[in-house]
Amino acid sequence: MSPYLIFPLFALLFGMVIGSFLNVCISRMPKNESIVSPPSHCPVCFYKICWFDNIPLLSYILLRGKCRGCGTHISLQYPLVELTNGLLTLFLYLRFGPTLAFAALFVFCSSMVVITFIDIEHQIIPDEISLPGIVIGFVLSFFLTGHDWLNSLLGILLGGGTLYLVAWSYYRFTGKDGMGGGDIKLLAMMGAFLGWKAVIFIIFASSLFGSVVGVSIMLLQKKDGKLAIPFGPYLAFGAILYIFYGGPLIRWYLGLSGFVQG
Repeated sequence: MSPYLIFPLFALLFGMVIGSFLNVCISRMPKNESIVSPPSHCPVCFYKICWFDNIPLLSYILLRGKCRGCGTHISLQYPLVELTNGLLTLFLYLRFGPTLAFAALFVFCSSMVVITFIDIEHQIIPDEISLPGIVIGFVLSFFLTGHDWLNSLLGILLGGGTLYLVAWSYYRFTGKDGMGGGDIKLLAMMGAFLGWKAVIFIIFASSLFGSVVGVSIMLLQKKDGKLAIPFGPYLAFGAILYIFYGGPLIRWYLGLSGFVQG
């Protein structure tokens, strides 16, 4: 097999294997359980999952989405997380190749997968991910080409400061909490990894996409404006969109707005 196919295929499979571990994080972190022990098991019958029942995506298909021990239905979340992380890893490899940037963004995107699924189900963003992520992103800025430490530091300050100002203003005028501290720390982490320019893009993209989805959900469910919608997944979507298409989208928007001539 050609090396041009082997390495992308390995990236896909590696991402799916890590995706299997991410499922453990998604399941256990909201419960404050260890992600190391005990080994993977069925939450109903406690059947210890063997290695051949833990092959990403393939085992779910062969088991027809059921536990081998008791036949309980396995959530579709498990293969979805594995496939999502595998595809993200593949696209990152095709975009950046075997570089430090690929490794850094692999860690970042894997974190976004965990945060997205946890926030959707529990409406929390674990500090165990975002706070170390801020530090890791800043430290990596000293080694990444085209992303210096000042850019990262400004990203942290702009990311965390912007949402903190929004949350503070909302509370000031309404007396209610409109945005959790998890979102603030998450955007600071994004600024640490991607820089201050990314923060502006992420806020715009996530707000736009979140508004469209939120209004659509409220209309379909005939809910009023008090419907609680987690914002973390939209921030994650905006960050990943920036990684792959941020530059072209920004140039397109500026050209559309008349800021770019020629």
